[in-house]
Amino acid sequence: MLRYVIRRLLYAILVLWLVSTLVFVFLHLSPTSVERTIGGPRASTETLEQIRRNLGLDKPVLVQYFSWLGHLLKGDLGQSYLNGTSVASIIANRLPTTLWLVAGAGVIWFVGGVASGVYSATHPRSGTDRLITGTVLIGLSLPSFVMALVLLYVFSTKLGEAGIHFFEAGPPLQEHFFQRMILPWIGLAFLMVATYTRLTRGSMLDVLGEDYIRTARSKGISERRVIYRHGLRSALTPVVTQFGIDIGALIGSTIVIERVFGLQGVGQLVYQSINLGDTPVIIGVTLMVTLFVVVANLIVDIGYSFLDPRVRLS
Repeated sequence: MLRYVIRRLLYAILVLWLVSTLVFVFLHLSPTSVERTIGGPRASTETLEQIRRNLGLDKPVLVQYFSWLGHLLKGDLGQSYLNGTSVASIIANRLPTTLWLVAGAGVIWFVGGVASGVYSATHPRSGTDRLITGTVLIGLSLPSFVMALVLLYVFSTKLGEAGIHFFEAGPPLQEHFFQRMILPWIGLAFLMVATYTRLTRGSMLDVLGEDYIRTARSKGISERRVIYRHGLRSALTPVVTQFGIDIGALIGSTIVIERVFGLQGVGQLVYQSINLGDTPVIIGVTLMVTLFVVVANLIVDIGYSFLDPRVRLS
């Protein structure tokens, strides 16, 4: 186990370096002019050149890269081009909002998807199974921004006019926390619930057809124990794999939900930084998201041995 973890950590370091290097190169080759953003549309050529010198953008790309890499190895993500604030502090201020968003939505989509998928698999071709399948198709076809706008319109606009304040708007996350977050959670989780329902249903149907499941039933073990003790543990392996990937990846892909509901999280930060050409912030967020994905996958891989005794890590 220890050798496996060490090997995966070394692999994680390599992935972080490759991703950060690619993002650095692509962003420095992009036509976005951060000096124009800072200086304004009427800035003179001399002013723009001075801004470039102040930011170190007048140096060769390789010099900039090794300077940035040296700071990164010391744990320094650099400073924002626009306000000179530490990138790490900018991300730290935005990250809690996004973590709460992803964590709450993750609980909803995992529990909801697994529960509906198991029920659908254990009642195949029933009316409920067909209803769940139809709902899954709607969920997979409906873009997240459409669902978010529908939720905002119904629960904020219409119910608000009726005097029912289901959704509490406004920036303070500490006040009326659940009223502030419940609709973003549902909006982000809706598509994922459909995905996890389909994935769990297919995995459960495959597992319930295995020989060891038939053997367990022939021994007189209760159906409930066969399903949840023997079947679900094995069926959850691909589901947990997908969950680890999704949780990590969604940290940096909540732009739509955060914009619709006015949440100042990492998604909004990425959107704003791309528009303004704030390269250090973009690279910092990319590294953070990559780190979350790698760590989530490592945790999932280690958890395999607990979910399925047939899996051994070496």
